[in-house]
Amino acid sequence: MSHGWTVDDQGKKMSKSLGNGIEPQEVTKQYGADILRLLFASCDYHADVKLSHDVLKQLSDSYRKVRNTARFILGNLYDFDPNKDTVPTNQLEELDLWALNRLNEVIETSLAAYDAYEFNDVYRAIHSYCVVDLSNVYLDIVKDRLYVEAPDSATRRAAQTTIYWILSALTRLLTPVLCFTSDEIWKMLPADDKFNGEAVLLNDMPEKVDIAFDDELKAKWNRILDVRSDVMKATENARVEKVIGSNLDAAITLYAHGEVYEFLGNVLEDLPSVLIASEVILKSDGEGAFQGNGFSVDVAKADGQKCERCWHYDKNVGTNAKHPTLCPRCAAILG
Repeated sequence: MSHGWTVDDQGKKMSKSLGNGIEPQEVTKQYGADILRLLFASCDYHADVKLSHDVLKQLSDSYRKVRNTARFILGNLYDFDPNKDTVPTNQLEELDLWALNRLNEVIETSLAAYDAYEFNDVYRAIHSYCVVDLSNVYLDIVKDRLYVEAPDSATRRAAQTTIYWILSALTRLLTPVLCFTSDEIWKMLPADDKFNGEAVLLNDMPEKVDIAFDDELKAKWNRILDVRSDVMKATENARVEKVIGSNLDAAITLYAHGEVYEFLGNVLEDLPSVLIASEVILKSDGEGAFQGNGFSVDVAKADGQKCERCWHYDKNVGTNAKHPTLCPRCAAILG
């Protein structure tokens, strides 16, 4: 391996005589040592490395997104014991399997990149997974299961199992780069008897999770998430126009025909949670105001009252005398 110069934002070589250098101590004092490590792990070291305070700020923002993903997961593992609460893979929900399949792809990419000394590919894969797949999709959807379902329910434990496996793997993958952050996360993770809890460095790199997720299931969920992407644009428009406040205020009507109608009908039960809406209606006649890929969408304010526990709108809020402000689902959970 060889490397280029470290240059400033004008492309000039850093030197004491020019006074354009940035001291490592200055970086670690302002941002922490892991940001300095991340700088050189995330760049193409074969070429000249551009360094400036703007670059460091962008790196800090990028790092914070990964750290905040870890914080969210840790916050939802407070009552999870991996030694007794872990759910077998054949009892996980399909969305959980989708997230773990993406994790397996990240593990494969990262280990190959480490072997090839392409450290920038490691961080790029993990950062993209945290921001695009976890924060924007998976964690956004499973908040309802984590917050609303009964603590020991199978669906909540399945979500906790999934996020535990994800964070355990990502922490070990990140250790060579973000060693201090990884050590901090590892100490906060619930202890698992299969691992050395003293320090993350005393554990092996992760292996792929053994799950049944074939090409057919992958294609199904990629298509569902494509629908979600289109519908989210429609709900954002409705929010701008003050039709709704949050997504859970919405009743979403999908208009489709032929094969698209058939596909949406087969997954209709999953769509309210995936779209984070109080109600999803599918129609074969009519046309919505927003055009998606093969279907159209209308977004309206959901009927009924807002459940004060799950925030979903439901026409049956208040039908349980013991819980007059809750929907039937939440009333049943509380008993």
